[in-house]
Amino acid sequence: MANYPSSIKRNRQNARRRARNRAVLGPVRSAIKRARKALESGEGDREALLRQATRAIDRAVTKGVFKRKTASRKISRLTRAFNAANRA
Repeated sequence: MANYPSSIKRNRQNARRRARNRAVLGPVRSAIKRARKALESGEGDREALLRQATRAIDRAVTKGVFKRKTASRKISRLTRAFNAANRA
């Protein structure tokens, strides 16, 4: 347990940030999972799901949950999987 005023405040800040990050990260993970599942099974509107996942990842960057390069890597991998699924 925190004993000093500065560490008590730091704990409060961390709790707020953790809650904000979790609120943003949940939908991102779900969107990525839905897109991957559609790409693997070949069912559903894959392009729309890819677009939703990309949007969610970009939104996470603007909220500070993902770094820009992490988001770029995730989008790149999803897009490559999408292109491979369309070729097959």
